[in-house]
Amino acid sequence: MSIQAYQNNSVETASPGELTLMLYNGCIKFIKVAGKAMENNEIEKKNTHIQKAQKIIQELMVTMDQQYSLTQEIMPLYDYMNRRLMEANTKNDNEILDEVLGLVEEFRNTWKQVILEARKAQYGQGGNA
Repeated sequence: MSIQAYQNNSVETASPGELTLMLYNGCIKFIKVAGKAMENNEIEKKNTHIQKAQKIIQELMVTMDQQYSLTQEIMPLYDYMNRRLMEANTKNDNEILDEVLGLVEEFRNTWKQVILEARKAQYGQGGNA
């Protein structure tokens, strides 16, 4: 099985929670690549990867379930991260990228914990499916 086929299969068989985790991980990767590109003055690469990170955050915003009160707290943070990425892009500011990276990593780590807790509840202490 090729890497691409494996990745496609992973996405197709992932739960909604795992897909969200993949989105966070992708966003983190794109921000890191953009930061390196910024350091190396690779403007087009920086721009492309910041925009990819923004698309992920926009996807997270669009797919949020509006029925939960937590959505009202998270949505402004997503909006903030999206605006800060735009600012980092236009100002070539790696500090802003680092700030957003930290926020996305916090979301990802929290989400990872939520998935682990849900698995423990579903499958018992081992948490293995």
